[in-house]
Amino acid sequence: MSLILWFVAALMALRLVAEEILSALNRAEVRRHADSPPPAAAAIMDRETYAKSVAYTLAKSRFGGLTGFVDVVVLAAVLFSGVLPALYARVGGWGAVGAVWDDAVFVLLAGVLLSLPALPFEWWEQFRLEERFGFNKSTIGLWLTDKVKGTVLTFAIGFPLLWALLAVVRGAGDAWWLWGFGLVFAFQLLMLILYPKLILPLFNKLTPLPEGELRTRLLALGDRTGFEAKTIEVIDGSKRSGHSNAYFTGFGRFRRIVLFDTLIAQLTPEELEAVLAHEIGHYRRGHIPRMIALSAVMMLAGFAALAWLARSPWFNEAFGFPVGEMAPAFLLFGLLSGLVTFWFSPLLNLLSRRHEYEADDFARAAMGGPTAMIGALCKLAQKNLTNLTPHPWFSGFHYSHPTLVERERALAKAG
Repeated sequence: MSLILWFVAALMALRLVAEEILSALNRAEVRRHADSPPPAAAAIMDRETYAKSVAYTLAKSRFGGLTGFVDVVVLAAVLFSGVLPALYARVGGWGAVGAVWDDAVFVLLAGVLLSLPALPFEWWEQFRLEERFGFNKSTIGLWLTDKVKGTVLTFAIGFPLLWALLAVVRGAGDAWWLWGFGLVFAFQLLMLILYPKLILPLFNKLTPLPEGELRTRLLALGDRTGFEAKTIEVIDGSKRSGHSNAYFTGFGRFRRIVLFDTLIAQLTPEELEAVLAHEIGHYRRGHIPRMIALSAVMMLAGFAALAWLARSPWFNEAFGFPVGEMAPAFLLFGLLSGLVTFWFSPLLNLLSRRHEYEADDFARAAMGGPTAMIGALCKLAQKNLTNLTPHPWFSGFHYSHPTLVERERALAKAG
């Protein structure tokens, strides 16, 4: 059993070292261009904004290194100290013999307790780091309210799902992992519909985009690109952050376009149209069903791996849990799987980047040229203080989108 613990400790150390090496390479690359930005970067930002983006990138990197180290320390402490088995024994006494609900409570309660050490760092990031660079728009009251709402939703949604999943484990025999996969995947599809209707309004106010030039342009874009959305809505993202975004939620007749109010304030109507054309490009090029299918395959593989681990006596026993108990196996798998999946992130990012290039190309065609999309990307980079000179290795592991310089080059070449 000690060999298993040493192996897990080695995986944790290996990922921590890899993350720090990648961050150090990225900081070095950013500093190398701090005083003399490449011509492509200099054309996007003026010198003052570029210097601010460099400072923002370095500050986030240093803070990310600290939080990453703390996360590993907390994970090691809870895995190797025996606190989780003690919590499991305590919570297990709440229910009758053979009960399922107490196992579900254990997993949820452990997850919430494990998130507590990160709260001071989340506060610092929001009210110190983001505030320093002008992005924070939230208040302490709003931040605390969000945390309380998030915790309540975790139990309100997570408890019935976990209860049903653990009940399936007990009743479906050796094929439980196939039924479990079907249950969780169906739940995810349902949440694509319910999230924008029931959950998102608990945190943000969504209002229909008012009549005017912008609405007319966006509806006309949808007509000519074959994308009919249920509605176009504006989300009040500005009450928490100065960062901006646009996306669409749901699928089929339930899909809707969502624009951040900060995005509307930052871009011209033509540039907003180009951003929306990019989002429509994801839909028209089949990226959404493709990513859902990929997610299903990865989830199925995860359930298969979990089933194998759960059958292995050494898995639970190594961490002090009773052999054969599924609730601890679910929790351990959730805590440890990232140590393995981290190394596959460059492959997933490659696929995501390919999709971004295709969506950019769709926007270029829909707008009759690359000018509007390039203009939107440049403004978003300026407003969000985007890092224009990341190290390629860091970008490969952490960037799901191509860099701005890469996207601009591809758009200009295609145009």
